[in-house]
Amino acid sequence: MKFGIQTLDDYDLRGKTVLCRVDINQPVDKTTGQLKDTTRIRACVPTVRELAQSGAKVVLLAHQGSDIEYKNYYTTEPHAQVLRELSGLKIGFIDDVCGPAARATIRDLKEGEVLLLDNMRFLAEEQTLFEMKLQLTQAQQAETLLVRKLAPLADLYVCDAFAAAHRDQPSLCGFEQVLPSAMGRLFEQEFSVISELMESPTKPCTFILGGAKISDAFLMMESVLEKGVADHVLTGGLVANILLASQNVAIGLGSMDFILESNYGEYIEKAGVIYSRFADKIVLPEDVAFEQDDQREEAFVNAIPAEAAVVDIGSRAFQTYTDLIHASQTVFVNGPMGVFEQAASEAGTRAVWTALGETKAYTVLGGGDSITAAKKYDVMDKMGYVCTGGGALIRFLSGEELPVVRALRHAAQTF
Repeated sequence: MKFGIQTLDDYDLRGKTVLCRVDINQPVDKTTGQLKDTTRIRACVPTVRELAQSGAKVVLLAHQGSDIEYKNYYTTEPHAQVLRELSGLKIGFIDDVCGPAARATIRDLKEGEVLLLDNMRFLAEEQTLFEMKLQLTQAQQAETLLVRKLAPLADLYVCDAFAAAHRDQPSLCGFEQVLPSAMGRLFEQEFSVISELMESPTKPCTFILGGAKISDAFLMMESVLEKGVADHVLTGGLVANILLASQNVAIGLGSMDFILESNYGEYIEKAGVIYSRFADKIVLPEDVAFEQDDQREEAFVNAIPAEAAVVDIGSRAFQTYTDLIHASQTVFVNGPMGVFEQAASEAGTRAVWTALGETKAYTVLGGGDSITAAKKYDVMDKMGYVCTGGGALIRFLSGEELPVVRALRHAAQTF
């Protein structure tokens, strides 16, 4: 047991039917049905392989697509093929979640066989609207259709979906109420790495926060500064723009319009409060980049053109950031410095990620855009640790007990 949660080491798996929740949600090219990335699938392979090679009958539960809009949903069938290729295991797929066909196939599994069910979010119970509006307790989640249909077929539930651990949904938190449960190897590894980062990082410790997920960034920023985890917080992307605006910097009408149109205006005041408390540790860019006549232009933050839209940090800023990264012993990064997908606005992200690849510090990379940037600039294999989680990682770093962690600890005490 670790962190009050059972691990795979606590169970004899041979002959057991194991429901294993993984997070293999990846971008899909719907015109070809091919996955655009396989990072998360690769990460869960060790757990799936260990379960199968230990003689378990393995049933994989997964989702595909953000439930912000139902049109994002897609079958998990392409994932089964990638899992076969990466694991070398016999992995079946069925286009059913918990209906008669799925249950019959589960009953027929042999030791060492693996079955991937279709997208969990095809069930309304797994959608955020269901989660947020009805706000079922975890005990009530055990009464949902999914849990009632699948739990009687299983001996053990394993959650390896750390990236989805901030979700309070039946496939993630319901089974722990009625079955012995454990965390998988990926979950265990991510929990361990991030716990160590929060509890005893080697100093100096630098956090790099960028991108456009504002609520998550400021939640994490305040937490790591409050707890003394971070010695410096380097800012980029929309995070930096909002902090600059909070200090009465005229960031350009293009930038301000975007902030207000995206309903982020309320964060300007919140950012000002955080900055007033931790100004000695929060590093704002001294210069920024914007596009003019399809060309990259740079200006000091006190001289941004009135109509500009800031798209990147400037060259002076990323040199400062590079120096701080090289002087650090631990670096955590979540979110790019600008619109790195475009040539005119990628220089800041490229420079910072290059520094991450060069530094002798222990580097922890989190979030989808951060991983995409690491691949683009060919530094993935130079990172100390790459986390699969985005929202879960940020909420963990903010000090919140994640719903899945709470459910797994409940199971450890109950069974």
